[in-house]
Amino acid sequence: MGRILVSCVSSDPELHLAGEIDEGDDLGKVITAGDVVIDFSVREATAGVAKIAADHRKALVIGTTGHGDAEKAGVHALAKVIPIVWSANYSTGVNTLFWITQKVAEIVGPHWDAEVVETHHTAKKDAPSGTAKRLQEVLKQVRGKEAAAHALRIGDVVGDHTVTFGTAGERIELIHRASSRETFARGALRAAKWVVKQQPGLYDMQDVLGLR
Repeated sequence: MGRILVSCVSSDPELHLAGEIDEGDDLGKVITAGDVVIDFSVREATAGVAKIAADHRKALVIGTTGHGDAEKAGVHALAKVIPIVWSANYSTGVNTLFWITQKVAEIVGPHWDAEVVETHHTAKKDAPSGTAKRLQEVLKQVRGKEAAAHALRIGDVVGDHTVTFGTAGERIELIHRASSRETFARGALRAAKWVVKQQPGLYDMQDVLGLR
C-alpha cells in the first residue's frame, strides 16, 4: 500500500509527497514538511504515529485495522487535538456498500436473516476483516442484533465482501469486489485532502463522501 500511495501521489497535481516512512524510520524528522500523515502500516505502530501527529498538530488518515479497544481509545483521545479520518476501508465503492447495507436493513427489518462473507489474500492477518466488522456494526445498529461474519483467505484476492439478506422465498445479495489496491490509495488521498480542512475530531469515509 505504501508504494501504491506514493505512485498515486505522484500523479495527483494537488498533492506533494513530503516524506516516506518505513519500519525503523523516524517520523518526527519529516513530519514538519507536510500537512497530513497517512498511516498504512501495522496496528502496533498506530499509537506512536498518532501521538507524533498530535504533538505536531498534523491531520491524520489511518488505514490500519485490527486494533483492540485500548488502542482505539488512545486514538479517540488524540482526535480531540487533531482531525483524524479512520476507516476500515477507503474504497468509495465499499463505503457505498456500507450506506446501502444500512438502507436495506432498515427496509427489510430485523426478521430477515443477514450474514457477511469476506474473502482476502492469504497474507492478510486479521480475520474477519475490518470492513466485515464494520458491516456487522452497521447491521447491529439497525437490527439490534449480531450478524455473523465469515472470513475466507484464498490466493491473492484483493478484497471481496458480500452482505446477504434472506427470508422465506427471497434473498438479497449486496456485493463489492476490489480488483486493485489503487482504489484504497485513491480513497485515502481523497480523505487526506478533505481532513486538512476539518476541525479536530474523529471522522471516517462516510464523512469524507458526505454520506452522513
